[in-house]
Amino acid sequence: MSVPGGFFAATLKLSPDGMALLKGVEELYLKPYDDQTGEVITQWVQGATIGYGHLIAQTEWANYGDGISEPAADTRLAADLAPFQRAVRSAITVGLQQHEFDALVIFAFNIGERAFRSSSVVRLINEPEAIASKLRLESAWKAWNKSQGKVMKGLDNRRRCEWQVFTRAVYERW
Repeated sequence: MSVPGGFFAATLKLSPDGMALLKGVEELYLKPYDDQTGEVITQWVQGATIGYGHLIAQTEWANYGDGISEPAADTRLAADLAPFQRAVRSAITVGLQQHEFDALVIFAFNIGERAFRSSSVVRLINEPEAIASKLRLESAWKAWNKSQGKVMKGLDNRRRCEWQVFTRAVYERW
């Protein structure tokens, strides 16, 4: 939970520990793949992904269809992270510790900016009485474990990992 004496989110950016964890969770793919099946693809499909979880728009296919280098993937990740860092900075109105900010950025990166901003996670963190409701916040956080309506083991693992970062500053991939 946010700690008294935390930093204003507006002053924070993803830490090196947060970046290393996100890269480990997302994993580096130098060839495009279908995010739903994990299979390498040679033509664009909905969910085409490359690098560290970059969703390839159909209009971008020409840039990524043949693959990407690791330095290019790092540059793409930095650009992809910018709106999620901004979303956390603007949506969270209470002080945060660095590890809390990191967990929220990693969470937002996975669920999407719009879903993050409207989530009960954001609402509960911003509630002054939320400190007394850690269980409610944990439940809200871990409820984001479904894809296409089905509970996914990978998302369960990811939510537990993010929760450990948020609550204990433990940056360990499952």
